[in-house]
Amino acid sequence: MSRIVYVLNGPNLKLLGKRQPAIYGHETLADVEADCRRVGRELDLEIEFRQSNAEH
Repeated sequence: MSRIVYVLNGPNLKLLGKRQPAIYGHETLADVEADCRRVGRELDLEIEFRQSNAEH
């Protein structure tokens, strides 16, 4: 049985790599998700990755 890790991303993170890359870098949210999934596989973890712009 693998363990589940929930990665919850909030408002504006979908703009990573696009908005002010000189400040925030060029890595996108998809890049972050891929890294999380790669590490999850190495550690036998299931990754649930979600992003929402909701502020409540």
